[in-house]
Amino acid sequence: MLYLLLISLVALASGDCDTESDNTELLRSLNKNLLRSLDAQDGLPNPSVHLALRLSNYHNLAKESEHLNRLKNNLHSDIQNSLSNGQSVVGLVALYTLALKSSCYDLNTITFTVGEKSQTLLTHLKLQMEQEKEHIVFSQRPLTNYYQYSLGVLALCVNGIRVNNHVSNKLIKAVAHEHFQHGDAESTDTYAMAGMALQCVKDAGFHALNAAELDIALSKIKQKLLAAQRTDGHIGNEFSTGLAIQALLAMGSQVEEFAASMEALRTDARSNKYHNPMALSQILPALQQKSYLTVKGKDCLNEDDTLVLEPIDPVVVLPSETKVAVTVEVVTSESAAVVYTVDVPKGSSLLEALDLLKGNNAHFTFETESSLWGPFLSVVNGEQARQSDRRYWHLSSDGSALTEGIRDFKIEAAQKITIKNTSY
Repeated sequence: MLYLLLISLVALASGDCDTESDNTELLRSLNKNLLRSLDAQDGLPNPSVHLALRLSNYHNLAKESEHLNRLKNNLHSDIQNSLSNGQSVVGLVALYTLALKSSCYDLNTITFTVGEKSQTLLTHLKLQMEQEKEHIVFSQRPLTNYYQYSLGVLALCVNGIRVNNHVSNKLIKAVAHEHFQHGDAESTDTYAMAGMALQCVKDAGFHALNAAELDIALSKIKQKLLAAQRTDGHIGNEFSTGLAIQALLAMGSQVEEFAASMEALRTDARSNKYHNPMALSQILPALQQKSYLTVKGKDCLNEDDTLVLEPIDPVVVLPSETKVAVTVEVVTSESAAVVYTVDVPKGSSLLEALDLLKGNNAHFTFETESSLWGPFLSVVNGEQARQSDRRYWHLSSDGSALTEGIRDFKIEAAQKITIKNTSY
């Protein structure tokens, strides 16, 4: 009997080691994929990707340093142009701040000049947050949205900048009144980001006079996130789960409370669900049981530098000879609908399908704008859906909302794509 017990214990220990080894290998593989995305980036360097690389346990310091320089040059210039044009870019400024902080960069040396007046990055972030706060006072919502507002609070807080009580109060009230909507649904991503922001505020003692109110907001956010957990483990959807786990970790939840969500992330990651760099950048910290709050204590000392990118043969994907029929319905802001059809090669992205439709039908046109998630629809048939107007193009396939962007969503079978001008 004792012999059998020892054999069982050895088997269990071996199984745990195998699992740990598998998870380590998965993390290193994801990290390498994120590093490779730096060379494939089109457009501006992504501060969220840099943040995830810097929060990782594994590093390629040379490539990270190279990307940091691109952020300080290319992204910095883009933000400078936006600020000079009076645009509200609080989310991008906040992510830029977090990315620099994750590299232990001296933020006091980063400045922007607006109206011949030069001020530091953190000063501009504070000014942007004041503008957002004032807009809430008069319009009951930020200039941008509560996700970006939460990012702004978080970025100020992790850098040790005292967050004005009037600013954090607006976020607390938004939680209380459940203002985190995106279309007809609650935004899991926004609850997650607000949770990290308000937890940072609490930890820093910035809201001591209204501690009870802050605790109630944090408790509600935690309840919302856990209640959004689906039977398959995802919280909200597969692209919200990473941020949700980060928030739960930051708010002190034990991993056992969302073990199914962690396993769902690992399963999706192994099946290459997260090939979009932005998606990867949100799940990698979560899988390493870290959150954006971890940036606060980053010291950049004695870092691992063992991540080496092996050369890989380029994958040539030949167009499929199998065609599938796609119906595209465009619904305007006035609820007028027009329907088109197009045959596309199986496996085409939605963006490729729309390009084909545009080439085959002079009555269908569209334009895109770049974002950290990739291109998104901004104009369809001459009608805009702009953030400044609180509108966006809502995409669905056979009635189910798309969770991926137009470049990532693949068309594998005949279906109906609905593009609807929607307010939020």
